[in-house]
Amino acid sequence: MPVPAEALATLRQLLERPRRVAIVSHYNPDGDAVGSTLGWAHLLKAAGHHARVVLPNTPADFLDWLPGRSEVLCLDRSPDASLSTIRTSDIVFCLDFNRLDRIGGLEDAVRAVKTKVLIDHHQEPEEFASAAFSDTSASSTCQMVVEIAQALGWMEHIDQRTATCLYTGMVTDSGSFRFRSTTPQTMRIAADLLERGVDLDQVHNAISDTNSADRLRLLGFTLQERMTVLPELRTVIIGLGQEELKRFHFKQGDTEGFVNYGLSIKGMRLAAFFMEHPDLVKISLRSKGDLPVDRFLKDHFNGGGHANAAGGRSELSLEATVQRFMSLLPAFLQAHPA
Repeated sequence: MPVPAEALATLRQLLERPRRVAIVSHYNPDGDAVGSTLGWAHLLKAAGHHARVVLPNTPADFLDWLPGRSEVLCLDRSPDASLSTIRTSDIVFCLDFNRLDRIGGLEDAVRAVKTKVLIDHHQEPEEFASAAFSDTSASSTCQMVVEIAQALGWMEHIDQRTATCLYTGMVTDSGSFRFRSTTPQTMRIAADLLERGVDLDQVHNAISDTNSADRLRLLGFTLQERMTVLPELRTVIIGLGQEELKRFHFKQGDTEGFVNYGLSIKGMRLAAFFMEHPDLVKISLRSKGDLPVDRFLKDHFNGGGHANAAGGRSELSLEATVQRFMSLLPAFLQAHPA
């Protein structure tokens, strides 16, 4: 999708002189969130602006190697500096989320800043920004950052460090370029980033080969003891409670991708992963074909995302959440036959 001309004109005007900028992303930031915020920060700095990434909580440690990661402020570790950076910014860029309630404890501070710019690829964005770049067809927010850089004439600012951040986010959010959102445009952008010096081995080793022994044991336990296959519904259910997570010394990011194992079983069209937190249950759904899990979670579990990959939450217990999900599932599947 072409970069919207009106939003681009507003962005040009906002950036016509040096600005103090904060760049934020969603709670539990993934590869696209961290890659896009860091990539955009590098671009803004190269264009003469003062930019700082502020995240609502600390990302998984498999992303710690990304260029610029050590300069990121995280609210859970540096609350005063995080909030001060946002409050003193001229512009807050909101990347890889569609609603301000997705940024946890940063929400009030971000709402109070007058000028906000949205760059995001999730459906049905909240209208809070002075300029909004919203493209639900994009494979990732990182892809959108490159497209905006092209429209601004900033491609000369994409050096190896910037390209590495953006390529990493594209890889993680596209399932290594296998999801339906991967287009010829996606691959052209990825090729351009590779030509700017991305170390392919470094990226993929960091993403795939940094497991701890505890994480692999947790994965084995999950697949053996907590995965239920429902052939008649072509659905896989996985659930993990707090005690099980503690048993395997859970760290943020350890369950990343677990839901995809269910969807990899032959014949399945829906995988559901439920993880108990102290105050709620997080839900991750993945689907194949025309099965809009984002709509299902928006209607029933205060969630959203993409048609085939979405997240939600429940304030019921883990068992009650799964029971409610199962009670709603047959009608949802019937309304969307394969």
